[in-house]
Amino acid sequence: MAKKSQVLRDERRKQLIAKHAEKRAALRAKLQDPEASIDEKLEAQAAFAKLPRNSCPTRLNRRCKVSGRSKGYYRKFDISRIALRELALRGQLPGVRKSSW
Repeated sequence: MAKKSQVLRDERRKQLIAKHAEKRAALRAKLQDPEASIDEKLEAQAAFAKLPRNSCPTRLNRRCKVSGRSKGYYRKFDISRIALRELALRGQLPGVRKSSW
């Protein structure tokens, strides 16, 4: 099990990302607008710098819903490779079974 503090930190990041998503999208659109003046783009960059760092989606670390593990994460199942194997062996994942040949 991952440290509880790391799991909670990622939960707070998710909330910050959701809170500032619209503002980030508007600023990004202003930066990518080819008709915007350089002054407007500099203002948008300054506004980006004032936003919290953890509101950036790239800082989010996806974690296993079962164990909180951050590495070996399968997006399709929202769990790590270890939890996936255990659940598949117990038959708790529908449509997934261990292969053998």
